[in-house]
Amino acid sequence: MASTDLSGVLDKAWADKPLGEVLAAPVAALKGVSERDGELLKEAFGVESVADLAELKYARWAQALAALHAAS
Repeated sequence: MASTDLSGVLDKAWADKPLGEVLAAPVAALKGVSERDGELLKEAFGVESVADLAELKYARWAQALAALHAAS
């Protein structure tokens, strides 16, 4: 399996963890996301992990809209 440098997107404590652990980690594992941000995401959308955030339908909808705009 190829190694990928994730230090640009992950908090320093998580940058060397296996991808499975990162996906199960709290969203605060993402660089720039605070513990409080994680609490608010959980409260608003039920997001508890990085994987939950990736699967959040609102984030997917926003990405799709941005891709459509970029393609037009």
